[in-house]
This record gives sequence, C-alpha cells and structure tokens, in this order.
Amino acid sequence: MKQTDRFKEKNILVLGLAKSGLAAAKLLHSLGADVLVNDQKPYEENEAAQELNSLGIKCICGSHPLHLIDEKTDFVVKNPGIPYSNPLLQKALELTVPILTEVELAYLISEAPIIGITGSNGKTTTTTLVHEMLNADGQKALIAGNIGTVACEVAQTADSDSVIVMELSSFQLLGTNEFKPKIAMVLNLFDAHLDYHGTREEYAKAKGRIYQNQSEGDYSVINLDDKEASRLAQNSKADKVFFSVRKKLDKGACLHEGKILFNGEIIMQADEIVLPGKHNLENILAAVAAVKLHGCSNEAIRKVLTEFKGVRHRLQFIDTIDGRKFYNDSKATNILATSKALQAFTQPVILLAGGLDRGNEFDELKPFFRNVKALIAFGQTAPKLERTAKEAGIALIQLTDNVETAAAAAFEVSEKGDVILLSPACASWDQYKTFEQRGDMFEAAVHKLK
Repeated sequence: MKQTDRFKEKNILVLGLAKSGLAAAKLLHSLGADVLVNDQKPYEENEAAQELNSLGIKCICGSHPLHLIDEKTDFVVKNPGIPYSNPLLQKALELTVPILTEVELAYLISEAPIIGITGSNGKTTTTTLVHEMLNADGQKALIAGNIGTVACEVAQTADSDSVIVMELSSFQLLGTNEFKPKIAMVLNLFDAHLDYHGTREEYAKAKGRIYQNQSEGDYSVINLDDKEASRLAQNSKADKVFFSVRKKLDKGACLHEGKILFNGEIIMQADEIVLPGKHNLENILAAVAAVKLHGCSNEAIRKVLTEFKGVRHRLQFIDTIDGRKFYNDSKATNILATSKALQAFTQPVILLAGGLDRGNEFDELKPFFRNVKALIAFGQTAPKLERTAKEAGIALIQLTDNVETAAAAAFEVSEKGDVILLSPACASWDQYKTFEQRGDMFEAAVHKLK
C-alpha cells in the first residue's frame, strides 16, 4: 500500500464500528494517527471495541457525547449508515471538520487502480461480473466496498499489478473528497434512501461524486438510456464511454440485432447469456464496457456470461418444488428493483413483498403487475401494498407476519408452472438486520417446504 503522512499525528474520531469502522481505526492507527473511536454498542458487548482497546486505541461506547469533537479534531471517519443529522456530525460540520468514509482512505493508500460502480440498482451484479471477467482473463482483480469486503482492508493488500473493483453506495460516496476511480459508472438512478439524503437531488449529487475528480486518462462509463444518470457525468473530464440496450453505438457497449457489441466488435450472441432478466442486460453491457477498457479478452467475457447465473439475493433461483419455481430477490429494496424483477418473468407470479416504511407509496408498481396472480405482503408496508394490489385488480391478496410465513402462504395458493418471487420493494430493517438475513430466512423456509 502507499504510505501517507496525511493522518500522521492527527486527531481523528472514528464514529461507528462494524466492519468498516474497525478496519478504518486500525489503518489510521498504523498510519500514526491519534485515533478515538465512538460506538453506540456498550463496551461489555462490543468485541470490536475491545479488540481496538487491546491495540491501544481508546474507545468510548454506549452513547455519543458531544465533547468528543472540538477544535482539535482534524477528521471524522464515519460509518456510512450514520446520517449527517447525528449530533456529533452536526457539530463537526459547524466546526468545518472534514467528514470521511473509509473508501476515501482506501483510495489514498491504494497502489491499484479502482473501478468504481454505483447506481440505484444492479451494483452488486455488475461489480461481480466485472470481477469475474477480469479474473477469467488472468488479471488480478480484487473485490471491495458495499458488496461486503471493506475497501480500506483490500487496498492494504493491493499492489500496482492489481485492480480493485469497488461497489459504492451513495452513503459511502458522500464521504469522499479526493476519491478518483480509473473507471467510474453510475448504472441508473431511482428514488432510494430519501430518508437519508432528504431529496432525490441530494441523492443524485452523492452518486455523481464518483465522477467529480476524474481527469484525462480516466473513463466515465455512462448509461445512455438513463438521462438523469447521464447528466451526472456531463462535467466529467474523463473519456466518456456509453452503453445502451436501445441504440447501436460505435463507441461503447450495446445490444444490436441479438448481439453484444463493444466499439462495433461482436463479443457474443445475447442468447448465450444465462443470467435471467432483461434488466440484467444493462448490467452486462456496463460490465463489458468496464472490462474492455481494462484490456479484457472477449473469450473471458464469453466464459463468464455463459456460466454466471447471478449472485445471492439478486433474482437468485432457489429450487423447484412441485412445479413451482422459487426466486430470492431480497436485494430488491426499492420499487425499481422489484419492477425489473417482475419483468424478468412471463409465467404467473406469486409476489412476496413488504418491509420498512419509508413514507412512499407503491403506485409505480401497478404497470408491472400484469403477470402477478397473487400478492403475499408482510412488514410495515403490507397495508400500502395491499391497497396498490387491489387497485391493480389482483384478486388474491394475503397479509402475513414475515418472509417465512409468506413462503408457506405462497406455496398454498400457487399452482404448477407458477413463479414464487420474493422481491420486497422495501428495505428489511423493520424486521431483519440486513436484506441478506431476510433472503436467508426465505431460503430456509423454501427448503423446509421441500
């Protein structure tokens, strides 16, 4: 990793632990910073804080005392999920103390170039595809970021012969100042995390930060089919490369006459791709653009796309039971993701949906209910989904407790040939810690049915 004196002998507050806070605190300590950690979880129950304490890093746990930030504080490194309305962060802003997330630290120490991938939907699938394609080509690709591997940990092991493929959330990007990926993309934009950002405009601005520091010699990969996402790159100084499922492109990746093309060259036939869903063609084209810009061979791309069936919790096929196909799309935490999942099927669908109520309605789902024969709703938003389904003319609607009972209820009302799809259109936090836990519970319930 690169050595930097940026943080040497600086007073840094790490706010919030989890995996990213733990890694950031250790890294900053190794770089010579005077690190103070603050976490809500009580010290007696906080294994991460106890580990840091054993390394000589002071930890204040159980509350967020305002005196932890003062004029002597040089930086705050925060857990991405902590909102800026937090009193400590408000005080930092008043004192003009820089607030960073650990992906900024990753960039500052990384010897490897970074491929940065963000968007409202498809981030994990695209990130995984890019990682798999580059490795299939014999390149040393590392995967990091919002996908579950802490970026500043990965950056410490990366060398100049590596490339870091980094999934980035709006929360992470909002805490960057100098972050500069070699290849950057915003896949799409849709209303998401408005409870955190306040407005769609602020959410879009956070996503757009992925392009802000790019310069000549870098690449901005742009979705030509999403006008709002495209606008975020209009001031980028990088070379602009497009992808589109609708238009034939001379420069960039596109779908034309049943073929995947890059810069006019045929990569493969689209019907050879095994990953289900029309929406995944956007993710595939974005991935193809990124890896071709990084020198990947067509053979490696074809190998991955003829074998890759998707990642867990993203339109993941689980099993067939008595002629019913079960799919886990727990990562569908907003309306756009669920609408795209519904478009992936022509068979009758039993839709399992619901979760955290962020204040929005679900009317935008109505046009995609054409093949939905039944709705099984759970969680805080169940009544709202019930109303939307009734207005859309769905006759069979049940409200239930959780995804486990929803799986059983869906099986009861289904018939051979039906698809039983968990695609919640909501975050999981009203009932589950993560969308992964929600998906795991659904999978367990399906296996129990079998």
